[in-house]
Amino acid sequence: MLWSAGGGFPSPLRFLLLLLIISIAESAHLKRPFNNSVPAVVVFGDSTVDSGNNNYVKTPFKSNFPPYGKDFVNGVPTGRFTDGRLVTDFMATYVGIKEYVPPYLDPNLTLEDLMTGVCFASAGSGFDPLTAQLSGVISVQRQLEYFKEYKAKLEAAIGKERTKTLISKAAFLISAGTNDIVLNYFATPFRRQTYNITSYQQFLLEHVKQFIQGLREEGAKVIGLVGLPPIGCLPIVITVTSGEAEGERRCNHSLSSIALDYNQKLQKMLEAMQNSSSTIIYYADIYKPLNDIIQRPSRYGFDNVNSGCCGSGLIETTFMCNPASLVCANPSKYLFFDSVHPTQAAYSFLYQALRPTVDRVIKIHDL
Repeated sequence: MLWSAGGGFPSPLRFLLLLLIISIAESAHLKRPFNNSVPAVVVFGDSTVDSGNNNYVKTPFKSNFPPYGKDFVNGVPTGRFTDGRLVTDFMATYVGIKEYVPPYLDPNLTLEDLMTGVCFASAGSGFDPLTAQLSGVISVQRQLEYFKEYKAKLEAAIGKERTKTLISKAAFLISAGTNDIVLNYFATPFRRQTYNITSYQQFLLEHVKQFIQGLREEGAKVIGLVGLPPIGCLPIVITVTSGEAEGERRCNHSLSSIALDYNQKLQKMLEAMQNSSSTIIYYADIYKPLNDIIQRPSRYGFDNVNSGCCGSGLIETTFMCNPASLVCANPSKYLFFDSVHPTQAAYSFLYQALRPTVDRVIKIHDL
């Protein structure tokens, strides 16, 4: 016990102070660039940022088994769809908050976990509500409801004013959209009966806009949107659309051009939203850095950019990449760990590519 019951602080305050001391001890080795005051990282989206929420959802879209996580701490599969850490983990460490962003649905979260940020993302999700329904996962809209629940938990623990301040200073990151186009629009007939690809892009952007507005209404002041990758270069897309198991396995450039077009429209929409609000809204480009690796892999230390490390690397993902799968000797030489998701090495590279944006946002936010 830190203080005696007779003359010390009241019990709830002792508890909060103890948490603070533990937090300081655990994060003492983390440095804060520019002495920033960002208290938390809050994440929404799909498998590119899901740190394990699907572990707690009845869906086949899981990765809480080997070989996923083989390069994570102690080789533990956490539900991250890669061999190790995600971009969001690297960013949280860089900002100086914590080393890993935990999933919100983890029942063992502490108050400190909540106060420093959590992940609401769900693999297989998208901005289109139908996308999550097809996969049996958590829709982006439901993720926003979970965030409101999260806020209520914080308010009960630290009060409304402290929660309001924490949310206003937190960094929000949203990464979704690939599943909407690849798994929903092109892999099923449902949306194509109503939309052409141009009108479907606009449909998605309206949902993006609604989601951002929802976060702003809840007090978010710093929001980052991740654009789409060159989707025609995902190994599973190359396999399905080209039929090439061997050979050059070229990217499907027509599909990648759809992603590029969407990204340009997204940027214009975000610029318009930024101009009409005091909220800091920023666009995070992953298309260019990933495309650069694909065009010149050896320059960035990669040997393979068109198939995954797990299994054949052509179609395996989620339950098809499992403990019985053969795994490449060195995932850091592969751009993709399975046929869809990047390796930890690729996520590390993306984090480095996004660092200038992160630095700029930190500086603006702390003015």
